[in-house]
Amino acid sequence: MARVIDFQTDPSKYRHWKVEYDGPVARLIMDVDENGGLFEGYQLKLNSYDLGVDIELNDVVQRMRFEHPEVKVVVMMSGKEKVFCAGANIRMLGGAAHSHKVNFCKFTNETRNAFEAAEADSGQKYIAAVKGACAGGGYELALACNHIMLTDDSQSSVALPEVPLLAVLPGTGGLTRVTDKRKVRRDLADIFCSTEEGVRGKRARDWRLVDEVIPNSTFDEAVAARAQEFAAASAKGDAQGITLGPLDRTIAEDGSVSYSLVEVAVDRAARRAVITLKGPEEEAPADMESFQAQGDQAYLLKLAREFEDAILHLRLNEMECGLWVIRTQGDPEALLAHEALLADNAGHWLANEVRQYWKRTLKRVDVTSRSLVALVEHGSCFAGVLAELLWAVDRSYMMEGEFEGDNRPIATVTLSPDNFGTYPMGNALSRLQTRFLATPETVEALKAGIGEPLEAEEADAAGLVTMILDDIDWEDEIRIFMEERASFSPDAMTGMEANLRFAGPETMETRIFDRLTAWQNWIFNRPNAVGADGALQRYGTGLRGDYAMERV
Repeated sequence: MARVIDFQTDPSKYRHWKVEYDGPVARLIMDVDENGGLFEGYQLKLNSYDLGVDIELNDVVQRMRFEHPEVKVVVMMSGKEKVFCAGANIRMLGGAAHSHKVNFCKFTNETRNAFEAAEADSGQKYIAAVKGACAGGGYELALACNHIMLTDDSQSSVALPEVPLLAVLPGTGGLTRVTDKRKVRRDLADIFCSTEEGVRGKRARDWRLVDEVIPNSTFDEAVAARAQEFAAASAKGDAQGITLGPLDRTIAEDGSVSYSLVEVAVDRAARRAVITLKGPEEEAPADMESFQAQGDQAYLLKLAREFEDAILHLRLNEMECGLWVIRTQGDPEALLAHEALLADNAGHWLANEVRQYWKRTLKRVDVTSRSLVALVEHGSCFAGVLAELLWAVDRSYMMEGEFEGDNRPIATVTLSPDNFGTYPMGNALSRLQTRFLATPETVEALKAGIGEPLEAEEADAAGLVTMILDDIDWEDEIRIFMEERASFSPDAMTGMEANLRFAGPETMETRIFDRLTAWQNWIFNRPNAVGADGALQRYGTGLRGDYAMERV
């Protein structure tokens, strides 16, 4: 079996990050082990990173929310002298397969979005304390923080040198955050992104590239004081966290993956993965005290963790499985009871974190470059949060009427209050608002049916599924759809699906994922960047890339 990239880790396994907790303030220290690359053939010098470094960072951000809810401010800093972070490792990028580069950029985007949103979602504000060179992806780490402090010395600067140096773009939203988030003037941004050496000192502040510039002699004290100031101003309360233990997961030789609540059946010959999410077997806890006592075994938290891991596993380890089929099986009423407990206690820190976690996990579905279909079969539990999957996928098929030999409960779809804004997409709309963009009154009308199990004809009439099929047509129609999808060009499918999924207004998040990903995907295929004489291959040799100068 080919090597599996594992997205599970924990603090005992970290090689690249250290965390120091001091009441409401945490210090997140980037101290990359240069010999700890995910693959052979490169060293992670100058605090540069690869996917393995970001897998740890993703774990840190998640644990900060669940295990340390007392934290109000996170100070991101370097453990190296004279360098904050040199960005994504260039040798890694130069040697990686195109598919790995693109998936790497997507995952790093999601990780940065997660800690960028931590202040609004969880009351945890991130400060970037920049000492030394902060270039490329290093500056993108800082850009995703809520506040950037730069020391004023001859060596510390911020830079996005990808265009002049590597013939690529910043891969994790740098250009968009410079203009949209920091609102840097376009002409100044043009100079900044065309300059290898970057910008330092007061100019960086005046151009809005950082928030504060502090003399080197007082920098550490100023950062500590600012962290305490932000923590004192926070309305976030204190709470006792829970521990996120390892997932119960088994990976078979054929690629299939089994968790306690998620099953992934991989059919490599058919280029298909079938993901089945299981409903709860236990009744919902009586209150949040009981919910918290269950820790990471609480149903909706456990399901989210397993589903997210399955998504990340399939993205990187089963790249030829171009079609994901999403199923559910379980009691929809029991599922809704678990969801209702969290909704009724939305002000409780843990209820909030689980709901925010589902929001992030569903967004991972939205931006996954796979054809997605949901099958609403008898015995399914597409209700509440799991009903969101019906509007995240490209198509949904629902069983109509009784099926011979099938004694499971009749297929239904059930809406809950959480389907109307609790889990927004990257465009800041709910999936129902995005689905019914032309008829917003439809969304309002659907609220009257909250809690009512809708059988096939009703769900179809409400526009909640793509097609309903009876016992005669189900098997043939599903087979034809799957065979057709597997026969199309995966490149054309990726382009079509990405264009169709994000209707409605653009936000900084959608621009990062659609515009940036499209351009970066294209640029990573161009000889000017990745060819034998391209900039990524020639980097460090003293030779510039040999560019074909035709504009296309």
